Amino acid sequence: MKTYDLIIIGAGVVGTSIARELSRYKLDIALLEKEAELAFGVSKSNSGIVHPGTQNPPHSLKGRLCVQGNKLTRKIARELGVDFKEVGELIVVFKEEEVPELLRLKKEAEMLGVRGLRIVRREWLKKHEPNLSQEAAAALYAPTAGIISPYRLVYGLSENSRKNGVEIFTRQKVTVIARTQAGFEVTAAGNTFKARYVVNAAGLYADEVCGLAGIDDFRIRPRKGEEFILDKKKEHLTNHLLFPLPSKTSKGILVIKTADGNPMIGPTAEDCDDKEDPATTDSGFSKVLASARKMIPSIQESDVIAYFAGLRPVAGDDFIIRYEQKAPGFVTVAGIQSPGLTAAPAIALLVCSILKKNGLCLKKKPVFYKHRKKTIHLFAEPLSKTRELIKKEPAYGDIVCRCEMVSAKEIQDAIAAGASTLDGIKFRTRAQAGRCHGSFCTTRLMKILAKATGRPLTKITKKGCGSEIVKEDRADA
Repeated sequence: MKTYDLIIIGAGVVGTSIARELSRYKLDIALLEKEAELAFGVSKSNSGIVHPGTQNPPHSLKGRLCVQGNKLTRKIARELGVDFKEVGELIVVFKEEEVPELLRLKKEAEMLGVRGLRIVRREWLKKHEPNLSQEAAAALYAPTAGIISPYRLVYGLSENSRKNGVEIFTRQKVTVIARTQAGFEVTAAGNTFKARYVVNAAGLYADEVCGLAGIDDFRIRPRKGEEFILDKKKEHLTNHLLFPLPSKTSKGILVIKTADGNPMIGPTAEDCDDKEDPATTDSGFSKVLASARKMIPSIQESDVIAYFAGLRPVAGDDFIIRYEQKAPGFVTVAGIQSPGLTAAPAIALLVCSILKKNGLCLKKKPVFYKHRKKTIHLFAEPLSKTRELIKKEPAYGDIVCRCEMVSAKEIQDAIAAGASTLDGIKFRTRAQAGRCHGSFCTTRLMKILAKATGRPLTKITKKGCGSEIVKEDRADA
């Protein structure tokens, strides 16, 4: 049985960021994910905002890591061929007496090192954000905010990690963590993995994974956020990310530009007990729509094409990132809610520092492959480039998903990169993500996936075991 230097539990944006950073060194690393594919946990419902650091306490860990991560994300996105767009954010107020609160946020953000902040007034807002409500009195403008695809970032990080030697295992839910003289034995899905060190980046389940190692001093409480996706025709509804004044528990209900073009509105912020509750509600929809309309009055209910809910792993007011003295060799990375995606590369550097301080030898490899070839997406290519692609590879001209302009070649490439489910294909390519929700393309996608994997259609799933699309082959009935 192989013994690894390190096991990372959880392959969302934080786990894959840690894996990629550690893959620079001469280490044997295993990355374990309980779901059928990566990014199927907390990361799948991330809005993709790269926060500037304007809404975090100035002395908080999350604030410091957010500002550092905002800078690092640009470099990593270039290296991995993942689109990052700096669009800026506006924290909008509707009463003159709320402007002092904007000044307080500005001062705290500047203490963290956020650059380029300024208060903008009605005339600026009318010129630069014409669809914004005329009732808006002022806003705190943060130009360094950006957007990125959370799924494609995870896949870029994981593919680059694998190229640099990280072994990735899916469908591996951890059930036992045992201490040994040499470190740990981790049991997952009946398999045993040995390692000297373990990093727990298990998102919503980080408290349960810690419990397996004998650490029980915190609990993850899910905080549900319902979000609603608008038609791609509304891509230019706003020029910036729009925020209201934040509350104690939430950054509020936003109007969000996304890397894929479809604006989003939301999220709500409701504490709940069920870590497997993805349901949206009528009350959540009404609340989000009303709040979004306060900022952009032209938003209509008919603009909404999809509903979803994400669960944020709340473990207190700040991130928990620490070496566990009760279980030497074990590092906890928990409570990574917003701005977790932004902070992820900085979290990875911090975890490396903690491991080095506690005995892990970090000797750099002579060669580290930091670049990854950019994935081609027709929806992001100009028509002239598309014509060239089709000449070289006719499968680019075979459009499978009409709503999002996804070709058979892109589907084939996604499967070759690791997509084994319909959701895996969707997150990589956007096939099924348009207004028709896959009504046109699902059967074709299933056939392509079945052919590529050698599985019958009855074994093709939406997101893993238990989500089969076709329950039986009627020809054999």
